Amino acid sequence: MEKVLRQKLPGGRFQKVSPDRSRMMSAISGKGNLTTERRLRLALVRAGIGGWKLHPKDVLGHPDFYFPQARLAIFTDGCFWHGCRQCGHIPSKHSDFWRAKIERNRLRDTNKTAQLEAQQIQVLRFWEHNLRDDLLGCVETVRVRLDHAH
Repeated sequence: MEKVLRQKLPGGRFQKVSPDRSRMMSAISGKGNLTTERRLRLALVRAGIGGWKLHPKDVLGHPDFYFPQARLAIFTDGCFWHGCRQCGHIPSKHSDFWRAKIERNRLRDTNKTAQLEAQQIQVLRFWEHNLRDDLLGCVETVRVRLDHAH
């Protein structure tokens, strides 16, 4: 467990959680999520937009999508895990841990974006609710960025 999270927890330890809760939380995948990454991927394919790599190991932060020709990195951020101010929330159970975890995720996102931009890589971040409520707008944003890069 990360040192930062330990410092935020009472006594520096997790409180016990039920085996069912533990199993449920560990089953959540960081890649290929239906409400974010897969939704955008299918929309890009339908729109005829290609040329991306998924989770490239050679690009800082392993963006969900990377367009090497345009030097464009795209991250699809889940509202809960990345602390969306519009629809994210802190669970009432173990709130100290969750607050620290989500704050750390937000800080990591900010740092990754700054580091990529310092390497002249454009960064787009789409919230889960943006992909749900305005998928075509998100695709159009990608198309515009790609057009301007060429």
